[in-house]
Amino acid sequence: MSKQQQISPLKNFFAGGFGGVCLVFTGHPLDTIKVRLQTQPKPAPGQPLLYSGTFDCFKKTLIKEGVSGLYRGMVAPIIGVTPMFAVCFFGFGLGKKLQQRSPDDVLSYPQLFAAGMLSGVFTTVIMAPGERIKCLLQVEERNSTLHLLKIQAASGEVKYTGPMDCVKQLYRESGVRGIYKGTVLTLMRDVPASGMYFMTYTWLKDILTPEGKSPSELSVPSVLFAGGMAGIFNWAVAIPPDVLKSRFQTAPEGKYPNGFRDVLRELIREEGIGSLYKGFTAVMLRAFPANAACFLGFEVALKFLNWIAPNM
Repeated sequence: MSKQQQISPLKNFFAGGFGGVCLVFTGHPLDTIKVRLQTQPKPAPGQPLLYSGTFDCFKKTLIKEGVSGLYRGMVAPIIGVTPMFAVCFFGFGLGKKLQQRSPDDVLSYPQLFAAGMLSGVFTTVIMAPGERIKCLLQVEERNSTLHLLKIQAASGEVKYTGPMDCVKQLYRESGVRGIYKGTVLTLMRDVPASGMYFMTYTWLKDILTPEGKSPSELSVPSVLFAGGMAGIFNWAVAIPPDVLKSRFQTAPEGKYPNGFRDVLRELIREEGIGSLYKGFTAVMLRAFPANAACFLGFEVALKFLNWIAPNM
């Protein structure tokens, strides 16, 4: 394993925030497709699914709502993503630093996995409400369309006019608990997935680093490849709990009294084990470019911070 740079959790914090913004701008359209596929209702007997797959969902969204439909609900993750990714990368940096006996210690891959898991715990406080709002807004247009088709309503009003209205209504209906609905599932998704994410990225950087060179000197294509593949590995672990989370967070209040166990039973009973991988194509199409952009943004920001504040 190549020698690691001295760890600065504070620099990780700022660089991670910038990386997160890069990720959202790159990956949000396919995230919208993923959530809509994961939460589409079961069709009536003899009726086809609302979306037959990733590309059908993309096409129908584009035709009915335009390009803006693909970016629906992006305000919530943009507002949350800078502090969320900042905290995520800070948590990873802190997790690494806590395991070092001296600044020159090189961590093993299991130690990097543990540090990544800590970052997943750190981000859940920010991630859970942001995910709840994002998912509700992403499925709102679809639900509104279905409602109009079913009852022939004269008005096309949607339930939420935006992220802040969504927060207000959730708080009014269920208090803070309503905003944080799905926190346990967010933890179940992000803790192991974050461990895989950071460990894979570091492992691939080590593999791609030429003998005698530092991982910080990697070329842009190598950073993009390592970051993109880290995203693929991350989502390979995260998809099943993410499907459960999306269903649970967008369900009517009281539908699943026993939490994710009820969601899991219903999905397997009605749609089989394969339903836990709904949105797989959309997730994987998004994972590589979005996370490649995230880690490139992180590395660029980190180099800039090392240049302006080498001793921070």
